[in-house]
Amino acid sequence: MASETPSTFAPEVPLDGKSIKALTMLHLKRSFDLFSGNRLSGQAIPMDEESQRLKLSIKIKDDFSASQHLVAPAGGPAKPALGPAPGPASTSAAAGEASRPESKSAMAKLIDSIPAGPSKSSENSQALVMYNEKQQQKAVMDVIKDSGNSSAAVSRRLGSKWPRPVWHAPWKMYRVISGHLGWVRSIAVDPGNEWFCTGSADRTIKIWDLASGQLKLTLTGHIEQVTGLVVSPRHPYMFSCGLDKQVKCWDLEQNKVIRNYHGHLSGVYSMALHPTLDLLMTGGRDSVCRVWDMRTKIQVHCLSGHENTVCSILTQPVDPQVITGSSDSTIRLWDIRKGKTMSTLTHHKKSVRAMVAHPTEFAFASASAENIKKYALPDGTFLHNMLQQQRAIVNTMAVNEEGVMATAGDNGSVWFWDWTSGHCFQQEESQVQPGSLESEAGIYAMAFDQSGSRLITCEADKTIKVWKEDDRATPESNPGLPFRPPKDIRRF
Repeated sequence: MASETPSTFAPEVPLDGKSIKALTMLHLKRSFDLFSGNRLSGQAIPMDEESQRLKLSIKIKDDFSASQHLVAPAGGPAKPALGPAPGPASTSAAAGEASRPESKSAMAKLIDSIPAGPSKSSENSQALVMYNEKQQQKAVMDVIKDSGNSSAAVSRRLGSKWPRPVWHAPWKMYRVISGHLGWVRSIAVDPGNEWFCTGSADRTIKIWDLASGQLKLTLTGHIEQVTGLVVSPRHPYMFSCGLDKQVKCWDLEQNKVIRNYHGHLSGVYSMALHPTLDLLMTGGRDSVCRVWDMRTKIQVHCLSGHENTVCSILTQPVDPQVITGSSDSTIRLWDIRKGKTMSTLTHHKKSVRAMVAHPTEFAFASASAENIKKYALPDGTFLHNMLQQQRAIVNTMAVNEEGVMATAGDNGSVWFWDWTSGHCFQQEESQVQPGSLESEAGIYAMAFDQSGSRLITCEADKTIKVWKEDDRATPESNPGLPFRPPKDIRRF
């Protein structure tokens, strides 16, 4: 048995439980028959020409696309080589080479079968560059399609294109404002950048001077926590909502309530004003976003579709004009004309408590307990995750025109991000005031002023904190946290 070759084994080997050698030989025969069938017949394993041609064409375009125009096309006139004129010896040598039978390997024939790009000249140089770029992009997409998004070479090339963050000066807290008797739940800044207002769990709305931080006015009317505030840029109106199911319109010239919007079945958590139309959007625990006519108090639409509390609302003058985030882990883009959902984003796994739209780019970001994500509008195309994880329930977020985005969580953490790259360049922890519990370090709302140079945070220790950039900081003195681009761009 030991002297026999594997090819002479009988198909049936008796296995009596005692002969381990027979069992081993049987497995060897199966492996031998599986992998060496072509070798026994004296033929080499055939090469998959299509895959080899694709591999070679991609390699040629990647490595020699900049110099392909220097080589004469096949069948065309060859450029004379530099050197002495051909003499009799060289002529005879050339004749000898021409008389030799042509012998090319299979790989050489495969290379010759790859179509070459157009020749380069002074008139069509730009066209050639565009052609090469299109061919390279097509080849890369073919590789991705054929390999199931598993090409390591393509992943490395795409990963190198991750944008590097712009340096931002660090932010520091310079003012603490006290006056509320409960958690500070909401904030809105005057469009004229002269004052800001805050709503609290003490059922009051206070108006503060932005420059000095002094209290200017206290408004009462709600009978529960004030969870949302917004100031109209086109009217002398301020709108507020609370857990008492009420939505109120305040006349800032008379400092009193002039309208009430009735319809919510439970507490109202979020609100937003349409930038160009006289429409007010409110969302709450009844899982709907209600659209109100600002002047007539009529409910225009009841945008239903969420299965849990509507925590955040964004509005913009173009479609989608309303974007809502909910505790059911989804984000919905609404068609305000039909009152129906345009698309539903299901990228988050937990409650979407905060959203913010970039002031100049057509994009927005959303925050949840597991991550912060960016989307492109109008289709809500997912762009990428932020490069770090805050590891907190993010309650609020804000962004200014310089590309600084701030997020705050229920553990008192305030993180500052570079909008373009998603890099967190500063991490701060809010300090609770003396006499407060450590569990009262949560931050419920924040907003930049109209200039983007001041950040105001509303916290659970009943205080309001104001942050600003450090004017004396330089890239050398404050480089910020190290930037680490993602290793695998496909995860983003």
